[in-house]
Amino acid sequence: MILIKNAKLIEKKNDCVIRDVLVDEGSIIKIGENLDKKNLEVKIIDAAFNLLIPGGIDVHTHLRQPGFEKKETIRTGSLAAAKGGYTTIMAMPNVIPFPDNIDTISDYLELIKKDAVVNVVPYVCITKAEKGIETVDYRAVKDKFNLRYFSDDGVGVQNDCVMQKAFEDIKKVDGIISAHTEDMSYRKPNSCVHDGEFAKRNNLVGIPSETEYVQLKRDLELAKKTGVKYHVCHVSAKKSVELLRKYKKIGADVSAEVTIHHLLLTEDDIDVNNANYKMNPPLRSKIDRVALIEGLLDGTVDFIANDHAPHAEDEKAEGMVAAPFGISTIENAIALFYTNFVKTGKITLEDFVKYISSKPAERFDFNNKGYIKEGYDADLVLIKEEDNIIDKNSFITKGKNTPFDGVGVSIVTEWTMCSGEFVYRRNYV
Repeated sequence: MILIKNAKLIEKKNDCVIRDVLVDEGSIIKIGENLDKKNLEVKIIDAAFNLLIPGGIDVHTHLRQPGFEKKETIRTGSLAAAKGGYTTIMAMPNVIPFPDNIDTISDYLELIKKDAVVNVVPYVCITKAEKGIETVDYRAVKDKFNLRYFSDDGVGVQNDCVMQKAFEDIKKVDGIISAHTEDMSYRKPNSCVHDGEFAKRNNLVGIPSETEYVQLKRDLELAKKTGVKYHVCHVSAKKSVELLRKYKKIGADVSAEVTIHHLLLTEDDIDVNNANYKMNPPLRSKIDRVALIEGLLDGTVDFIANDHAPHAEDEKAEGMVAAPFGISTIENAIALFYTNFVKTGKITLEDFVKYISSKPAERFDFNNKGYIKEGYDADLVLIKEEDNIIDKNSFITKGKNTPFDGVGVSIVTEWTMCSGEFVYRRNYV
């Protein structure tokens, strides 16, 4: 049993109250003022009037294991998540072997159980080996493991008929599709950045916004037609936001995520000699960035997610054209979001928690998560207002590939608790 004393809890908007929180057997059992130590077995933790929030929930994380342990492992990725303030992460299925059948998924779940320090919920592939040809047996997966989340992240399903079948069959098992939308007919060889002014100035092959939103429109039509729960990954384009707004208004059961790098950076920020600015979808124009922020603030875009994509340093050293897409974000996304949106007054503390925890918990049906309430899971993060500089060399993740190295933030994670157990404590890693 743990008694957290003097915790600052968000009451409404930016109003906070000081409360004590009693935790036992993985749950929050009581919240109150000046709770007494009535049991000698209680361990006292002084929050020192710092902000206590529900653990972050990231619905888009690449843990790389099995198959790509050079880049990341379940252990290092989940420890990095804990440091970043996340207690639940959803692992994308583009690993080897692909989690697309009962035996492989069983082995994958055992690996997660053994090595993860936070809650790790795996996605299952939409199509076998993410080839976009043959759909997975969703019913068998749901009945055996009660897994309801399906994605072919890393690639878009190109065949319209295959995707329609997936929508129809996933609807039957009350599943959720989390889609990477990318129409490859718009992609040219060696494309590596947004098809905009930066690409023209540097003689690089661009990736147009149509690559994302044309396939998104197809998926939104299918979502409206079939009634499936549909979630779109890492929106980056103004037109995508407009389409989401339209289909939400006509009743499609759809949601969307946006990454911190798409909220903060544009093609104008790219250093052509630094492939840590290379990600897919790419950093787009200022107009796109403004649309993403507006979409988040008006509810068209539902919450932030990371697309944490660690790579080895020698891979990223290959240059803008040859280096793999993706950046490492899980250790600093929450701090960057707080610094650039709460501290600047763009959003309230209440909204901050909604975007990083409450809304993803509700959308993905994570019961008893996303809020600090009696009876809810003791997935808690204590954050302290303190100026800090992001230093990639201090990362727990194997992926040091970040464009935010050297950037200042205004909060640090003091500790992270998952199911009532401390999984990260500052200076005790």
